[in-house]
Amino acid sequence: MMRFDQAYEEWMQMQISTEKNHRRLEILNKGLGRGTVDFLHNVWFPAVGNFDHLHSEWEVRDFNNGYRYLDLAYMPGSAKGGIEIQGYGSHARDLDVKRFKDLCWRHSLLALDGWTFLPVAYLSIAEETKQCQQLVLSFIGKFMTTDVLADLSWLEAEAVRFGRRLYRPFMPSELAAHLRISDRHARNVLHGLIEKNLFAVTSGKARYRSYRLVE
Repeated sequence: MMRFDQAYEEWMQMQISTEKNHRRLEILNKGLGRGTVDFLHNVWFPAVGNFDHLHSEWEVRDFNNGYRYLDLAYMPGSAKGGIEIQGYGSHARDLDVKRFKDLCWRHSLLALDGWTFLPVAYLSIAEETKQCQQLVLSFIGKFMTTDVLADLSWLEAEAVRFGRRLYRPFMPSELAAHLRISDRHARNVLHGLIEKNLFAVTSGKARYRSYRLVE
């Protein structure tokens, strides 16, 4: 797999070279904030392995006909997923009433515009890295196209939906209980989904013990 530094540099240069919006280009040229870079380095890239469909400092219009910028926008196809890194000082400890109300309006208007919004606490990037990685995988799973599900059997499609709802690896017995089938049957379903590159093994070698949904 490509190293983070190389992948990050290529991703940033691609965004800069193709951007025609003067304001966003100016922001990109200044470089991303520390919180966003730490999130990409410690959480996103180790979990996902690429920056496909991901855009930094993405411009969105607000209700006053002005513009705001999302830290990260994940947009496979026509889907819209927003990620913002919430720094403790600016978003919690020093948050005044006016800014708090503005933040609530921001999130509400994004939701009404069809965005699935994922706020990530900056402190969690270092202190709860693995949980954040699983959260990202679950977030990405929400945008899996329905065309993929249409090609699956009922049990396989329901296994994918089950994986989407979790932000952690799960045991075959958990899927078996959900689908009301035997553990052996659940393992067979999961092995088929691994062959289709929809699931990955997270523990076990001779005998797989846990699984997770992949992009």
